[in-house]
Amino acid sequence: MLYGDLQFFDIIIFAAIAGFIIYRLRSVLGKRTGFQKNAVDHKTEYKEKDDSSKREIKIPSLLDNQLKLENVYKTVEDFDHKQFLDGAKKAFEIIITAFNNGDKNTLKNLVSNNVYKAFEKAINENKNNPSAQFYSLIIDSVDDAKVENNTISISINFISEQMINNDEGKIVKNKDTWTFEKPVNSSSPIWILTQT
Repeated sequence: MLYGDLQFFDIIIFAAIAGFIIYRLRSVLGKRTGFQKNAVDHKTEYKEKDDSSKREIKIPSLLDNQLKLENVYKTVEDFDHKQFLDGAKKAFEIIITAFNNGDKNTLKNLVSNNVYKAFEKAINENKNNPSAQFYSLIIDSVDDAKVENNTISISINFISEQMINNDEGKIVKNKDTWTFEKPVNSSSPIWILTQT
């Protein structure tokens, strides 16, 4: 009889543990009864009439300094502003580093012919500084964004700091506005720098 009492006692202990675990899970995860409102979607929706078909345009919430990107979202279906802005920062860093190092081959693939000629002339006149390296870089704002003649054109205001000769006492701060372009129907992730 003693052995049977222990089994009963074990069942009670396990039931108490299971009840405690369920209680903790409910307090952490919550309980859905079916009467909750749907989660608020922070995306602005625009409906645009198109002759060939109707499509719904979803514009994600943008920061105040990025609102001009709405123009691109209204025209280009698969535009992703976060991916673009991250790529623009990386491109800025790569282009400035290539310029400072006099690396014309890297520049040629990332900039338009006019911008390349300007960079090439400055490198040939030794106006670049190989001892400069990035200290900080931020995107201040989107200066302009438009889609014209099947080309996306976005101008970005950058604020960068470059350290000279690895000396934190010699930091040069610059504010630049660069314009990147890409054909609307291009599947390439590469944007070309067309204005500085």
